[in-house]
Amino acid sequence: MARLVRTAAAQMGPIARAETRTQTVARLLAMMREAHARQAELVVFPELCLTTFFPRWLIEDEAELDSFFETEMPGPQTAVLFEESRKLGIGFSLGYAEIVMQEGRKRRFNTSIVVDRKGEIIGKYRKVHLPGHAAPQPNRTHQHLEKRYFEPGDLGFPVWRSFGGVIGMCICNDRRWPETYRVMGLQGVEMVMLGYNTPYDHTGHRDIDSLTQFHNHLSMQAGAYQNSTWVVGVAKCGVEEGSNMVGQSVIVAPSGEIVAMASTLEDEVIAANCDLDMGKRYRETIFDFARHREPQAYRLIVERKGAIAPD
Repeated sequence: MARLVRTAAAQMGPIARAETRTQTVARLLAMMREAHARQAELVVFPELCLTTFFPRWLIEDEAELDSFFETEMPGPQTAVLFEESRKLGIGFSLGYAEIVMQEGRKRRFNTSIVVDRKGEIIGKYRKVHLPGHAAPQPNRTHQHLEKRYFEPGDLGFPVWRSFGGVIGMCICNDRRWPETYRVMGLQGVEMVMLGYNTPYDHTGHRDIDSLTQFHNHLSMQAGAYQNSTWVVGVAKCGVEEGSNMVGQSVIVAPSGEIVAMASTLEDEVIAANCDLDMGKRYRETIFDFARHREPQAYRLIVERKGAIAPD
């Protein structure tokens, strides 16, 4: 019997710097309701979906920087999302900037959570692979200062049993790194929820930047196929404060095939019936890790690394 999870990806168009949390959350609520109307039991929102992508600017005033972060979840402006989740019986994944007080200091993370159909947080992930720079770069129209504003995530790549299967999360640049999917794949992940905010000019090399949309899909499709998992990749997109950002949010099957894709650069909900047993078939055949994966070969490579490449 198929284990179907009707899943929606809620792509967001641009969020202006002056847009309030209340205005942004109203957009999220509208898409949550649309996802529910399309019989979804889970809706995935993008990375940093409560604010504009603020790492594109050098922000030196700490109070101004703090205004883009959440100190609690749910908070005063986001509580309505959890209330609507409980009312509709729909779960969701949400990306946001998080401040926590730990070790006697303020720590900042690029975070996502997953919430069950009862409106309860069941999992949290903090972005591991931070792109960009720690200091402003000359001659750039927009900066990319994630390394300045966030610490690398300290929670690893956990998975949770919910929605009838094993689910995990990652954020934006994480999708480019094979180990992101493999660590979750080794834990039996069946669906990865992945939000992103990706500009077209992030490398500074026109030949690479021209392939941004291709590389976006390539990384998610490869991760899905090689780890026998669904991947729900959701963009914040369009022209946001002058920055051109990638769209084409997708739902990718364990076969690596795209089964649903957004067609606009605005707020848009796409949905698909995700059969978690489809991944099981791939794990029992092509990607049976127990039968076919040879971890000892990787250990030999590490032990002999001096013969392969210099330190």
